[in-house]
Amino acid sequence: MNSGLVYFGLGVVASFLGWMLLVLIAFFLGKRFFRTGVQRIFDLVVSRLLEDPFSENLLELWSAVRRTSFQNIIHISMRAETGKIIKRPLGSPKPFNHYDNLLFVPAQLVRSPIEVSVPVDLSVTLGPKAEKPMTLPIPLLIGGMGFGVGLSEQAKVALAKAAKELGTATNSGEGPFLAEERKAAGKFIWQVSRHDYGRDPQGIAAADMIEVQMGQGARMGGHVIEPHEIKGKAQKIMGISPVSSLKGYATFPDITSPQDWPRFIRDLRKEVGGKPIGLKLMGGGRLEADLAIAIEAGFDVICVGGSQGGTAASSPTISDDFGMPSINNLVRTQRYLKEQGVRHEVSLIAAGGYATPGECLKALALGADAIYVGTVPLFALVHKQIGKVMPWEPLTQLVYYNSKYKNRLDVELAAQSVVKVINSFTMEMEEGIRAMGKKSIADLGPHDLVALDQWTAELTGVPRA
Repeated sequence: MNSGLVYFGLGVVASFLGWMLLVLIAFFLGKRFFRTGVQRIFDLVVSRLLEDPFSENLLELWSAVRRTSFQNIIHISMRAETGKIIKRPLGSPKPFNHYDNLLFVPAQLVRSPIEVSVPVDLSVTLGPKAEKPMTLPIPLLIGGMGFGVGLSEQAKVALAKAAKELGTATNSGEGPFLAEERKAAGKFIWQVSRHDYGRDPQGIAAADMIEVQMGQGARMGGHVIEPHEIKGKAQKIMGISPVSSLKGYATFPDITSPQDWPRFIRDLRKEVGGKPIGLKLMGGGRLEADLAIAIEAGFDVICVGGSQGGTAASSPTISDDFGMPSINNLVRTQRYLKEQGVRHEVSLIAAGGYATPGECLKALALGADAIYVGTVPLFALVHKQIGKVMPWEPLTQLVYYNSKYKNRLDVELAAQSVVKVINSFTMEMEEGIRAMGKKSIADLGPHDLVALDQWTAELTGVPRA
């Protein structure tokens, strides 16, 4: 019995050693042939690249990519596939002029910096001339991202929860009124959009501020959403047919000429009960002319969207080739409102591409009362959750309404991630204000900045560094 066990054990050991020997032989042979195979393939590829004429050479594509860009080649293929307007999310990839060539003036000897223990006042009041102005503890607002036309219910509720904890406002965007969002939010901005549901009495009654949407940094004008893009709950709330396209009007049905705007605002003001009424528009080449109409109409707040702004879907032409950069919009709007003597009456919100605390702080120094942030909270929503969709799907599939993965978003975790990122922003902004020897955003001005180039200096009116 014992000798049988011994022979069995020896057999197992011998078998194991045999397999190990075969593995080692296969490894060394494989390594040798693998290296040889890779070397031959490499030699073949390099030879083809160096010897083939351009008409047969893969390098021809490289030249096209450098001349046209890889993204434009993809756009061409998409257009060739559908024959329709293509809809690209998240705004323009073009490197527009922004705030990079502006630097703050530090307080050191001429002015002393402020100690860390000293509190900084970041509060802002929007619509000071309205009967019920909206006051917020921080100047950062959650930008408009619509339910159904963009984000899922889960994403909208998470943003609302975060805004409430932060004490700031969240914006409904162009989507229909979502009761769950309003219930989760504190301060709430209802966007009167150019859709049939845009003047929903529920949204107007539930809001702390109204925003008339004529455009944004990456999109304006009329547009069409196909029936397959919106189904389920959003479709029912919008009251649209499952087989008909949803059309957003180019302007409001009540507006046929610039002279109609004062009447439009007077009628709307009767509905809102003293709440501030804002205007959101794409800043363009005739910005001052648009602002003149807005002032005459009596808007309490003006939000100007820059070309760096994101959107759920817009054609590349509208996002890339229409709006002006955010810094242009802010400076020109601030200057025009001052020239017209109404700056103290009309609040100014900057929007479009504000992705860092420094950019937000520079915008406040140049005259903005508050900043809409959209991309920042959007990407914060999926923090610690990207593994639920990547690498096979883009991480935005966790937050889009028409995504089959939207139910995977953990709403509470998403809300806390947004709270943390905005808290981080405000803490860095406070640190920057103290470093300039100031105690409040109201103390900031262009004199706290210097410019690194002549173009930025001339645009903003701040001195060259």
